[in-house]
Amino acid sequence: MADFGFNEHHQNEVINYMRFARSNRALRLKTIDSCFQDLKDSRLMEETYTVDEVSDMLDGLQVLVRGEVEMELINTAHTNVLLLRQLFSQAEKFYLRLQTDISELENRELLEQVAEFEKTDFKANSKVNQETSKPKLAPLNEGGVSELLQKEITRLQEDNDKLKARLRTLESQAMSALDEKSKAERALKDLQKSQGDQQNTNMEGTVAAMQADFEKTLNANVASQKDLQDCLVSAKHDLLRVEEQLSLAEKELEKKFQQTAAYRNMKEILTKKNEQIKDLRKRLQRYESDE
Repeated sequence: MADFGFNEHHQNEVINYMRFARSNRALRLKTIDSCFQDLKDSRLMEETYTVDEVSDMLDGLQVLVRGEVEMELINTAHTNVLLLRQLFSQAEKFYLRLQTDISELENRELLEQVAEFEKTDFKANSKVNQETSKPKLAPLNEGGVSELLQKEITRLQEDNDKLKARLRTLESQAMSALDEKSKAERALKDLQKSQGDQQNTNMEGTVAAMQADFEKTLNANVASQKDLQDCLVSAKHDLLRVEEQLSLAEKELEKKFQQTAAYRNMKEILTKKNEQIKDLRKRLQRYESDE
């Protein structure tokens, strides 16, 4: 069965279905055998029969056998539809779309593999499976989708917290860069002011060099500030995107909750309670008016 790529759980499910199909097949064959036996017991009472009598008996037998075979084929088709319904229902709860290839149903190689499996592995595993009771194919509960949405909301909230922390860090770095820029500008102005008061040529050269260094530092701070501002804008955009996804996920979770049976039952109970309260109020008003 490993040629089909099944895991142990799915292999057991296939074994259960084949056991069910084999049981139905055996039951239908017994019914057909009983048709022939009934003909022997009820019609074959004489030593010789005419052609018309034999033809009449064969026609009646044909009708019975044809009906049994047709009923079995119809029942098999309907059973397969119910099996597909179970699989598709589980898939749709996770918004999956399963696809089938009808042409593979006539693949002789695969059909031979299934027949070989029924002869070998199926017989070997039947004893083990008879000792352990296998549960029926159960659909997913209504909390499956809600649990997935809750996990997605938690992940988005974590991303939201990380982006907020990054945003605070970038804002702090931007403020530090602005402070350094202001300090550099003040120092440059002070230096330019002191330069006008100096008369020594050597001092002027030193001041010019210091001025060049301050301008270089200032330009570097401006470039750093621009990069920080770009990062800040990008982080804000990411934060808005995550918050929007978080809001959509919370709305989807609320929508799924409103569709659950627990929510409908709770709503029905509240409606009945409100009706009871209204009725009690009317009775109280009627008693007060009588007094």
